[in-house]
Formats: sequence, structure tokens, C-alpha cells
Amino acid sequence: MVSASPPPKDSSSDAKWVEENQARHAKWWYSTFHCVTAMVGTAVLAIAWMITLNTMWQMIRLHECVPGTRFDRYYELGQHAFGPKLGPWIVLPQQLIVQVGCDIVYMAIGGQCLKKFVEMACTNCTSFRQSYWICIFGSIHFLLAQLPNFNSVSGVSLAAAVMSLSYSTIAWVGSLTHGQIDNVSYAYKKTSTVDYVFRVFNALGQISFAFAGNAVVLEIQATIPSTPEKPSRVPMWKGALASYFINAICYFPVALIGYWAFGQDVDDNVLIALKRPEWLIASANLMVVIHVIGSYQVYAMPVFDMLENMMVKRLNFPPGAVLRIITRSAYVAFTLFIGVTFPFFGDLLGFFGGFGFAPTSYFLPSIMWLIIKKPEKFSRSWLINWACIIIGISIMLVSTIGGLRNIVMDASTYRFYT
Repeated sequence: MVSASPPPKDSSSDAKWVEENQARHAKWWYSTFHCVTAMVGTAVLAIAWMITLNTMWQMIRLHECVPGTRFDRYYELGQHAFGPKLGPWIVLPQQLIVQVGCDIVYMAIGGQCLKKFVEMACTNCTSFRQSYWICIFGSIHFLLAQLPNFNSVSGVSLAAAVMSLSYSTIAWVGSLTHGQIDNVSYAYKKTSTVDYVFRVFNALGQISFAFAGNAVVLEIQATIPSTPEKPSRVPMWKGALASYFINAICYFPVALIGYWAFGQDVDDNVLIALKRPEWLIASANLMVVIHVIGSYQVYAMPVFDMLENMMVKRLNFPPGAVLRIITRSAYVAFTLFIGVTFPFFGDLLGFFGGFGFAPTSYFLPSIMWLIIKKPEKFSRSWLINWACIIIGISIMLVSTIGGLRNIVMDASTYRFYT
């Protein structure tokens, strides 16, 4: 008589300071709108869509690659692959760059779109500095940050996912209705060779930014119940596929039709270029605000958990509401300050996309798959993973350089806190 396998256990021996943070009763569609919320927001190429779908599949499979154990966090899987000491140093900095970087960019985007919405909805209202609007947007998160875990923000995330699909549809339909601008040009912008190369580098980073969902996929999967008969990878993969289908609907029409309408003059945010009908474009900007509110919380939640555990275990801070208010408010204040100081949307996308997003979404999952699964050399799996590694490292190097260079160039002429 064979006994049933024990239910999967957590890989971390650290007890969670709040039991509710371990809730595992999410449904597969929770993972769909969490992933949509985490990934929609900028332009993309098909190759990036395919590579990151493959690496997300790998992460989902590796979540329970050891029988009876669940790797609920990216760095826990890194510890299993690279060793208990080396793993966190390889994975954790990259994951934090993605999560904190996303939240900084979302602060800037939220403030910009909120400003645009108010200006279009109330033409006679007094105009405020963009930095003020970013602060107004950031103030919302001081409240939402007190929600305890992923399940508690599922409603916010669902609203964000719906908004992302809605404003993307408005963007491409609006561009199609707008038609081509006068003397539209699809040629490269006239600039120096050096500037052109660096801007291509930055664009590669922006593409990487579009698929940052891998950085939180294990944390999302951790909320789904799992048994030997019904492992969490099944509903999680169903949710991931649904999210990538929705992302494709959002991304590709905007990229293709937006470029058709505006050519080389297309803006980082297509909605900014659209002005008619005003009520619809104003509504779309408000939808972006709602979307990035949810996106901010999705990426911030794992950081909150890490900060609180660190405060309890290393600094002996008593767990409770005071700890949550202090740590989470401090994090929101930090991302708000950086977002107000450096609101360079496109440049931030390129820099963070290359420095942190390419590793976590393109090649770290492939490296861990090779180490853990050990596919036969020169097999299809082996070749695909090495292709992802080479492409990912190349994007990381060039886009980090391009994004940093553009930030420096823009900062030299930018008036801070305007």
C-alpha cells in the first residue's frame, strides 16, 4: 500500500510574521489579471513575447520542481539552483531592480497621465506642475500599501487589467480614426550615428520592460493552492496563457497602428499624441492611472514582504500594524521621491529594462532550467535556453548603456521638480 505524497511545503524555514501572508486560495484567473497588470504598458516585439512566454513556463514548472517543496519566491528558486549563499546574491538584486524600477516608472506615468486627464477634463482649471501630480498619484499608495497580501489587492489588480485592455483599445482605435499625420515619415530620424545607436540600445531596454512579469510569477503562483493531484502549475499556466493572449491584444495593435499613424514622430505614450475626441482620450488617460495603481501594488507586494521579514528577523522589530505602516510608507515615499526627481519615462524604461528586467525575464530562468533540469547537450531544450541566454545578456548590456546615456542627456536640459 502506497501512502499519499505529503502536501508541498514552503522552501523557506523562516516563519511568516503574519499568517495571512501565506494565503493560498487564489484562483487561476487571479494569476491572469495579476500577470496582465504586471506586463501591459509599453511597446513590444514578437520575439520578446515568445521568449518571455517560454521563460515564464519554465518558472511555473520550477515552482514545485522538488517534490513536496514550493519555491514561493524568486530568490528561493535561486538558492536551489545556485546554492544557499550564492543564489540570493545572483537573483535578489535583479528582482529588486525590477520591482523597485517598475514602481518608480509607474509613479512617473501615473502623475503624467493624471495631469493629462485633468487638463483635458477641465480646460479652465489652474495648471499645476507635473511633480505635484506625481505626488498626488503617490499619495494613493500610502493607503493601498497597507493591504496585507496579493489576494487582498486582487480587486485592484482586476480593475487594472480591465483598464489596460480598455485604454489599449482606445489607443489603437483612436490612432486608426485619427489617420496618418501630414507628411508622415517611416524613415529613421535624422541624427548622428552615435545618437542613433544609443537610441536603438534604449529601445531594446523598453521592450524588456514590457515583460517584467517573470519577476513576480512565483509570488503570484504561491497564492494558488497545490496538492499532488492538482499541482499549482496547472491553473497558473492557464492564467499565464490567458494573460499573454490579452497582452498580445493590447500590444500589437497599438504598436502597428500607432506607428502607421504617426511614423517616426510617435510618442512614448501614444495617448499623448491623440487629442480628439477629448472626452475619450481623457477617459483613456484616467484608465492608465487606474492601471498603474494596480501595477504598482503587484510589484510592491513582494518588496513589502521582504522588508517586513528583514525588520522582524534582523532588527527584532515587533510585528504588527506599526511595522507595516513604517516599512510600506517608507518604500512608497522612496519611489515617489525618485519618480518626481527623474520623470523620464522612455529613458527609465530603457535603463531598468536592460539592467534588471532582461536578466529576470530572459536569461536567469533559462540558466536555472539548465542547472536544475539538465537537458541533454544540443537537444532542442538546450539550444532554446542558450539562445535565450545569449539574447538576454546582449540586451542587458546594450540597453543599460543606452538608457543611462539618454537619462544623462535629458537631465542636462531638464528643470527638476517642474
